Amino acid sequence: MNIWVVIPAFNEGKRIKGVLKNVKKFTPHIIVVDDGSKDETSAVAKGEEVILLPHITNLGKGAALKTGCDYALMQGAEKIVVLDADGQHDPERIPDFLNALENAEIVFGYRQLSDSMPYILRFGNWFINKVVAKLYKIELRDTQSGYRAFTTDAYKKIRWNAIDYSMESEMIARTGRYKLKYTEIPIKTIYGDKYKGTTVVDGMKIVMKLIAWRMN
Repeated sequence: MNIWVVIPAFNEGKRIKGVLKNVKKFTPHIIVVDDGSKDETSAVAKGEEVILLPHITNLGKGAALKTGCDYALMQGAEKIVVLDADGQHDPERIPDFLNALENAEIVFGYRQLSDSMPYILRFGNWFINKVVAKLYKIELRDTQSGYRAFTTDAYKKIRWNAIDYSMESEMIARTGRYKLKYTEIPIKTIYGDKYKGTTVVDGMKIVMKLIAWRMN
């Protein structure tokens, strides 16, 4: 199978090397989208001989991920796995995502709750999960996890407009709109920073966008 892994990165020069070395165990087709980093992210990616697609300025995770997925699509990808560059997602689970895609069009990784997950993140995810279930009839245990996989046919339908973290929710909204077959698999998440990712303000914006997308 023509399998591609897309990794959006912003100032992850210290962590991305280990991620790339582990991803290489499963596919040679790796895309790193450097979203305007100010550190050595691009240099490290070049050193690992992966495909590097740099953004001159920081546009946001949604924009970076779309740049990478669009490129994979043009290269004839059949399946795409997306994961973060900061080491939170274990590349060893890539085969599990691919296996799950045999009976689904999109696979969502869900983080198992633990004390290592910041409380505000747990509460925000729980609330957004409820909103998604109510509006889109999609039952997910973790709507904000960025570790996902999908077929390229599914990507053409879920291709998002959001340039920020809300793209993960827009992807779900489009999954519901097109009634794509989906499944979930559990993943372990390691938090290298005290808190990183969506903020309370981001969460509020995501909820408002979910409502707006439903009305369109």
